[in-house]
This record gives sequence, C-alpha cells and structure tokens, in this order.
Amino acid sequence: MTAIEEAIAKARALPCWKDPREIAPLPGGITNINLTVTDKVGKFVVRFGHDIIEHGIVRVNEVAISRAAAEAGVSPAVHHVEPGILVLAFVDAAPLAEADLHETDTLRQVTALVREAHGKVTAHVRGPVHAFWVFHVLNDYAAFLTERKSPHCARLPRLMQEAATLERAVGKIDLVVGHNDLLPANILRGSNRLWLVDWEYGGFNSPLFDLGGLATNSSLPPEAEHLMLHAYFGNEPDAALLRSYGAMKCASLLRETLWSMVSELTSTIAFDYAAYSALNLDRYRCAFDAF
Repeated sequence: MTAIEEAIAKARALPCWKDPREIAPLPGGITNINLTVTDKVGKFVVRFGHDIIEHGIVRVNEVAISRAAAEAGVSPAVHHVEPGILVLAFVDAAPLAEADLHETDTLRQVTALVREAHGKVTAHVRGPVHAFWVFHVLNDYAAFLTERKSPHCARLPRLMQEAATLERAVGKIDLVVGHNDLLPANILRGSNRLWLVDWEYGGFNSPLFDLGGLATNSSLPPEAEHLMLHAYFGNEPDAALLRSYGAMKCASLLRETLWSMVSELTSTIAFDYAAYSALNLDRYRCAFDAF
C-alpha cells in the first residue's frame, strides 16, 4: 500500500463523517500529505503530518493557531483533530502564484490580510504557543547540520556570523502571532476574499519576518516592497524600518536555505532539496551582499 493509499484508508475511517464519498489527493505541500473528502454535510481537507522536531513543527501548536486563525476569520474552520490528522473546512479558492503578488491590487489585499491576521490571530490564540524567532531557528539548524555532518558544514561558520550581524540590525521588535511561511501557495483566493492556510510554522514573531518572507517568496521588486511596507504600517517607511526589514528579509532567505539543507538529510518526500538549497543560498547571498 502506498502512502497515499494508506492516507485515503485512514481518512475514510475518521469518526467525523456522516457519509464519506469522494476522497482525492490535494496537490501542494512538501511536508504533508493532503486529501479532500466530500462528505454528506460538505467538503473538507484532511492534512496528515506528525511532529517534525528538527523543523520545530509540533502539531498541537499548529492546531491551536489554526483554531485561532479560524476564529479570527482569516482561515478555514477546524472540523476535526486527532494525533497526526487535521481536518479543515474546504474553501472554494485557488492558491496564489508568485506573479499574482506583482499585481498592485493583489499585493495590497494580501498585505491587509497579513496585517489582519497579526492582530486578530494574536488576540484569539489560546494555550501554550511557540515562539518562532528566526535567529534561534538558524542556530538550531546549524547545530543539527554540524551534528549530522552535513556536506554544507564548511559554509556554516560564515553564515552564522552573518546571522548574528542580521540579528543586531533587526533591533527591537513588536511581537505578534505570525504565519512564518508566507509562500504564495499558502494564500488562497476565492471569489470575493483571501484566506491564509498552513500554520505549521505559526508562532510569536516580528511582523517583519512575514513581510520579508512574502517579499522573498514572491520575488518582489523594491518598489513593490515599498508599497507593501507603506500599506502595512500606514506611512512611509523610514531608514530605521527599512534597515530592520532588510535584515529580517535576509534572515528569511537564510532560514529557507538552512531548512532545505536539513531536509536534504531528513525528508522522505520526493523533492530535489539539494537544488532548492543551492537556489536559496544564491538568493540569500545576493540579498546579504546588497544589505
């Protein structure tokens, strides 16, 4: 039995259904298996995924923030939870692509959604919730790569020296519950609204990390970044904000690079992590050299 076949069998047996009918794989994602299930009472998404400690993914944290995001109205409702499984209401919406974020109206709408999420999810979240401080994440990744004798070990001393420089440049921060994985594909567009999905990296962080991640994951040009910052903060970004944002943007790229390097050693998903590491290392190097 393949992993997908096993997931379908588990999904069909869940106790939350009235009359499960069509079950199909849902494309996308490189850390989880996702399915859609059409039940008598509606359509749902079933996410399969256990804790991934090397990446700081703990599913009880994801569930807590997913519930808060649903209550805040920025994410689909949580229908059912059990260990390793999260069932969400299906929303009739399509994931954004990188090019969509280059449209001014879309970028403004996404920025407004991110700002709304930072305020409302933070207000709704309950219980113990993780912090996602990117510089801790980078230190932890570097230690993991060293312990596992990664082929990237020779690069780590320089990268971690640069990370310390970036952390100093970020300076003081505001603290909100962030999404911390703002790939375009994690933003869905329906007929009359946008949704945020996939909170597995959610946790307390600076808003600048989500903004920097959104910019780097969408390859935004400088004028679009300026528009995004102005839309989020409501005024022209000053030199101090631009420096702090620039440092966090670099840190976002470095985190994606080290995430991929770790995944080269640990992931069983069929994905070319080595090529992804090389791509993000090049992008990080360009950003840091220009910082």
